[in-house]
Amino acid sequence: MLAGCDGGPPRATRTQAAPVGPFPAPDRPVSPIISSRWSTEEARDRLHEAAEVMEKAGIAPGMSVADIGAGEGYYTVRLARRVGPHGRVLAEDIVPDVRDALARRVSRDQLDNVSVRLGDPNDPKLPDDSFDRILLVHMYHEIAQPYEFLWRMRPSLREGGQVIVVDANRATQNHGTPPALLKCEFAAVGYRLVRMTAMPSAGGYLAVFERAGDRPEPGAIRPCRLPGHNNPSARKLDESSRPTTQ
Repeated sequence: MLAGCDGGPPRATRTQAAPVGPFPAPDRPVSPIISSRWSTEEARDRLHEAAEVMEKAGIAPGMSVADIGAGEGYYTVRLARRVGPHGRVLAEDIVPDVRDALARRVSRDQLDNVSVRLGDPNDPKLPDDSFDRILLVHMYHEIAQPYEFLWRMRPSLREGGQVIVVDANRATQNHGTPPALLKCEFAAVGYRLVRMTAMPSAGGYLAVFERAGDRPEPGAIRPCRLPGHNNPSARKLDESSRPTTQ
């Protein structure tokens, strides 16, 4: 799906996105895609990033996992080994050249349990009732229409399935997502926060979400309001949301 950030200095940012169809626009800036990698794979492995994220996400052999914003495939190849021959990994990116490069890597490494596809910025186009885990690593702040994206992604979770978000605790224009904003945007589309833990090895925090209640109609979704923004119809943020150190 979306290519991840490279962890470097913030660059020029997009302005707030405009509404698309019946879905509200986010009441916050959206970061541009600046790289197909967040950091080098060697540096990430020295910090045991993928191993720690997969452990905290409860990813086990035989699971079906979607890697959204797969980029060059740091998580894709490690997920493939983790879920094993009886599991499946679907890797997505929205940049055709990045998708093609990842497909070549998957073929070269003979990862028969991985499929690679091109996604749309506002719709991951995942098959319904298909995934035990969906990973959004270092890319949530780049989604221009988060309410539409999350709404369309929701049916792809299996019963008990979870969405795993890894991001930095900073403003969206600086390539991160404040935890309270993340929790609010997910809640607006019918997800509940299961837990949020600090994740220094991945440069921020890890949040786990599940489906909760019914999926709202698009026109009924209320966008979340950042402090200082004058939008009386928006949802207020729960500033009590903080990553724990568990």
